[in-house]
Amino acid sequence: MSVRIDISGLRREKIVAVVSPLAELGMALHALSEPGHHPGLQGWVTTVTCGLDPHLADRMCEADFLWRTTFSDLFQPYAGLPGGNTLPGATLAEELALLDKLSDEQFVDAALEFTCPASYGTPGPVALTDPEVRRRALELAAARGPRQLRFSERLLADPPSTRAWLRQFLEDCDEAFFADAWSRLRHQLAADARHKTELLRRKGLGEALASVSPAVTLDEAAALITVDKLGAGRTATVDGGLLLVPTSLGRPHLMVLHQYGWQPVLHYPISSPEMAAPPSLEQLTLRMAALSHPVRMRLCRSLARSAFTTSELARTHGMTAPEISRHLSTLKKAGLLTTRRRGRYVLHQLEVTAVARLGSDFLEGILR
Repeated sequence: MSVRIDISGLRREKIVAVVSPLAELGMALHALSEPGHHPGLQGWVTTVTCGLDPHLADRMCEADFLWRTTFSDLFQPYAGLPGGNTLPGATLAEELALLDKLSDEQFVDAALEFTCPASYGTPGPVALTDPEVRRRALELAAARGPRQLRFSERLLADPPSTRAWLRQFLEDCDEAFFADAWSRLRHQLAADARHKTELLRRKGLGEALASVSPAVTLDEAAALITVDKLGAGRTATVDGGLLLVPTSLGRPHLMVLHQYGWQPVLHYPISSPEMAAPPSLEQLTLRMAALSHPVRMRLCRSLARSAFTTSELARTHGMTAPEISRHLSTLKKAGLLTTRRRGRYVLHQLEVTAVARLGSDFLEGILR
């Protein structure tokens, strides 16, 4: 599965790499709500959580489905404004002003996006005006708990006051912890955005997208971007642009805003030199399937300890050489085996690092 962005006819100057303080605040709220997704932020999460005002912590739970389960498009309001060419603001205050410019219908739909997602990628009736969509949204909200139901009821009854509540909450979060974090993060995010801009100028979109993530590819005609994710979706730039927005707090999440009628956005984690490139979901599936066979599991036990020839493994495991070769071929195709020649012998050994990464790779793949 994947998310695809049709960029046919898109001019180079409409592809912009830019930072967004509001998008990063959304990632901060997610990391605080789901610290298990972000083991590298454990120290920061602990520090912020310990110093958080209890009243603010309660308010954080009130609407946490906007950032806990996934990431609401409300944190990228510039993408929803008419024309498809609005850029993020330079400050959080500027971006909150952009949030104010969304229509009530856009605001409500984005807030209920994952409660009632039927029309996310296609045009359709909206909860604010359609009774059936409204009923379904409240029904699904009730299934997720009383907090979400109360918030959804208030949102549908009075969008302006709910919008004011959310804005005040975000401003309070900025004062409590985000302003300090942003003062440290914005420089590295800006540096990454400048790097992407330089790649676009000097080497083209393909190179720039490859540096965003190995999970993002451009077809030969430079007309279709494919993002390798455990989800399906499609959007197009049409007359608008494409935004590349880096995040420092978001790894391993690679988000694609593909809401119908909104400007497409790739919200990507900035790279870290010490981290290996994540495998594709296809490669991850191959690895897990390769290790699911009991014979290959036994072979891995031997190959993890030392290098062996096919004939040695055949004798050890009481199998024929062709049978062993087939299993070794599967492991090698999955990238779990290294092979080297020593004279007339071919030695196979388990790629222990790749196997050790499977736990984190699996988590990164499904959270991408």
